[in-house]
Amino acid sequence: MALRVVSARRAFALLFKQDKQRKPVAEVVHVENGQYLSYDFKDWAEVSAMHRQLDEQGHEWVKTVRFDLAVPRIVRVLTFSKLPKLEVKFNRRNIFARDANTCQYCGKKFVTTELSFDHVIPRSQGGRSTWDNIVCACIRCNVRKGGRTPAQAHIRLIRVPVKPRRNPMLQIKLTDERYASWKQFLDIAYWDVELK
Repeated sequence: MALRVVSARRAFALLFKQDKQRKPVAEVVHVENGQYLSYDFKDWAEVSAMHRQLDEQGHEWVKTVRFDLAVPRIVRVLTFSKLPKLEVKFNRRNIFARDANTCQYCGKKFVTTELSFDHVIPRSQGGRSTWDNIVCACIRCNVRKGGRTPAQAHIRLIRVPVKPRRNPMLQIKLTDERYASWKQFLDIAYWDVELK
């Protein structure tokens, strides 16, 4: 089951770590010719050396003093005591991703520098900064709406804002060819997750 996206530093820390019986706590899962292959840290270092010679552009790299390591796309955790909380962080990047850089009033797509955030219920009227009260809005629509609700300003929201179930950045990353190997794990997680 897909647990979360981690940094390259965290991935390598997991790969290098061992449990009390000196067994690895994680391994790399790498896709080659449609097959999923597993590697421990030592084997991944050897595979990285081969990839460095044959397919340098197909990977991101971390340089060490003695060798280069390809950054793994998938790290499988072999042992853990409990599942981590899968809270979606309420931050600017995730709001832009949730709304797909689209003004939620006029429906036009913009670059992030041309978008602002709008409180659907303005703070002056008791609105809070939450997933269900913040939307992306172009400057023009935000100024037009002002300190009013959409109903008071006689405009409509294209889509009611909600808290996403999983990280919106994953959807963006899945369109990148480098992260195609994630898709199968995320699809399996969708069907296997327990409903509440």
